[in-house]
Amino acid sequence: MTNFFIAAATTFVGLLIIAPAVLGLCRALGLYTILLERQCKVYILFGKVELILEEPGLHLLWLKLGWKAPVVNWLGRCHVLDMRLDQDYLRSQPVNSEEGAPMGIGIWYEMYISDPVAYLFKNADPRGSLAANVSNATVRCLSNLELENMLENRHAMSLTVREEVSPKSHEWGYKLGSVYIRKVHFRDPGMIRQIEAKVVNRLRQVTSAIKQDGANQVSIITGSAERQAAIEFAKAAALRPRIVGAALQEIALNPEIAKAMFEILEAEQLIEGESQIVLVPKNSGLLAQMAALQAEGTPVFTPIRA
Repeated sequence: MTNFFIAAATTFVGLLIIAPAVLGLCRALGLYTILLERQCKVYILFGKVELILEEPGLHLLWLKLGWKAPVVNWLGRCHVLDMRLDQDYLRSQPVNSEEGAPMGIGIWYEMYISDPVAYLFKNADPRGSLAANVSNATVRCLSNLELENMLENRHAMSLTVREEVSPKSHEWGYKLGSVYIRKVHFRDPGMIRQIEAKVVNRLRQVTSAIKQDGANQVSIITGSAERQAAIEFAKAAALRPRIVGAALQEIALNPEIAKAMFEILEAEQLIEGESQIVLVPKNSGLLAQMAALQAEGTPVFTPIRA
């Protein structure tokens, strides 16, 4: 058991401390190097590019550099470049439309290193130079466009900027990828307020027109319904006298029925009218006496309601 624990401790210490130290010394002496995915290493010795590694994996430097491998890390320099796709966004690049409106364009673009040597030695700041190139191309190519095209045809504008920038950027070792116009906006606050006011007024006009059209439709429907109702009522009013006249004409053929009907109608009218009725006996001579008494101012009877 003692030998087992000693062997385990020795293995642990060897794997944790000795092995990394030995591998680090080997890398320092230039025996080998490990290249990751989408990574590039450029070895420079005495101002001259000796080796460019772009394939990921394990590389034995002494097979590729020979006697220069042990000294390249001490007397030379190793540049580690990230070859992955990168992106940037330029906000509100100032341009003017054909109508003179001050516009701002936000442009998004991708870039990656295409030539490691040109990237290291042909430009001190390739990323900044590419951003300036994209900005200048945007202002130069997209100015004086019609406002309608500027607000609608973003794909065509993106292609125009990309075609303008790509050849120059490749000379610096920076390759331009996709370019996309993400935002087109007005830069003048006064113009923005005027456009907002016009939009609000237009919405109000459209709303009023819709309301007025609805009211007109309702009026047309109502007027048509009233006209149809008036026509039907007029037809009914015209038919009623004819119906009543025909009924009376049929009743008048029998005088007894006609006389009884008119007496009944007269009695109904008297009842409905709530008239005061005085009942006087027939051939009693009471009317003359009552007229004489009333002329003297003496009440002769008390009215009754029938």
